[in-house]
Amino acid sequence: MNILSKKIGIIGGGQLGKMMILDAKRLGFYVITLDPSKLCPSHSISDEHIVASFDDEEAIRRMAEKVDVITYEFEHIDVNILKKLEKEGYVIYPTAKSLEIIQDKFNQKTTLLNNNITIPEFRSINSIQDIINISTEFSFPMMLKTCTGGYDGKGNYIIKDKSSIQEAYNELGGGKQPLMIEKYVEFEKEISVLTCRGINGDIVIYPVGENIHKNSILDETRVPANISIECTKKAMDVAYKVMEVFAGVGMFCVEMFVTKDEEVLVNEVAPRPHNSGHYTIEGCLTSQFEQHIRAITGMPLGDVSLRCPTVMKNLLGEKENSGIAYYTGLDKVYNDGNVKVHIYGKEEVKPNRKMGHLTVCSDTIEEAVNKANEAMKDIKVVCKENI
Repeated sequence: MNILSKKIGIIGGGQLGKMMILDAKRLGFYVITLDPSKLCPSHSISDEHIVASFDDEEAIRRMAEKVDVITYEFEHIDVNILKKLEKEGYVIYPTAKSLEIIQDKFNQKTTLLNNNITIPEFRSINSIQDIINISTEFSFPMMLKTCTGGYDGKGNYIIKDKSSIQEAYNELGGGKQPLMIEKYVEFEKEISVLTCRGINGDIVIYPVGENIHKNSILDETRVPANISIECTKKAMDVAYKVMEVFAGVGMFCVEMFVTKDEEVLVNEVAPRPHNSGHYTIEGCLTSQFEQHIRAITGMPLGDVSLRCPTVMKNLLGEKENSGIAYYTGLDKVYNDGNVKVHIYGKEEVKPNRKMGHLTVCSDTIEEAVNKANEAMKDIKVVCKENI
């Protein structure tokens, strides 16, 4: 089969799916999206859109019968459906096996630990008493996490002292879902490394990005990260090892902590393009989205070299704004030709919802940061009714 005659199915029609499609269409592919929202960001550019829930086995099967390869833009999918389809011969990348491990953070961390990858210490939790017992070993603060379903800080709770154990336990379901405790890492920086593996086993590693979070949501990514050459090499080596562990096809993101002594510990792994990789659209010779499409369709992987220092900033919904989305200040931002704005096309704005991002490429990272910060003073995503 000619590579370009392949049809791609994407589970999820959010911004990641949309940006995958933009590159897939440029490369000549036919794309079918499955998403429950009729007006999801991917809708207007999909060749077909199957409107169905993410756990609708019949709908996912219907898509599978129409395409040559299935991929996904987020992890919270019923993996048993994908495993069943794989057994029947349908092609899914990244594989259902790698997704199943990564979906459960406890299994993910256990797999990494068993493969000698440095991670924060962790324990499984079944009761409040378990947390109390472990606190004598880990000391406070500690990080309580749900094993499944968390994102953007949801599903995480920092236990600062013994008095907050009950509150943390109740906040994360009160035992209704599996929990784990991680030893709190006194990190200096949060970084991430994007990596991609092709069907033939080729692996490419992107430059190291430095991430800055606000309220547990990614605010900014700077590339290259402000770390030593030795630490950069260490982080890229770790990302390569992680990719070998999961033997995944497609884009993966490895989020890491860097300590004061430049020890690198893996925080989490995502089997898909990632928010911290949006800088690659303007900043690298091959974006993470093009790379993912190349990988899952069997094309040769592209060059991941950094064109120049790049900064990405997320555009979030303003506080106390829920309703029809309206973007203010775009006319001012567009006056600077170095600022590239990406609007995701979400009809409804909510507080802290990811509505878009902007990137700035410049001669130095300091210049890029300054220009990005100036642009962020002008642009806002608000509710149209509040204007």
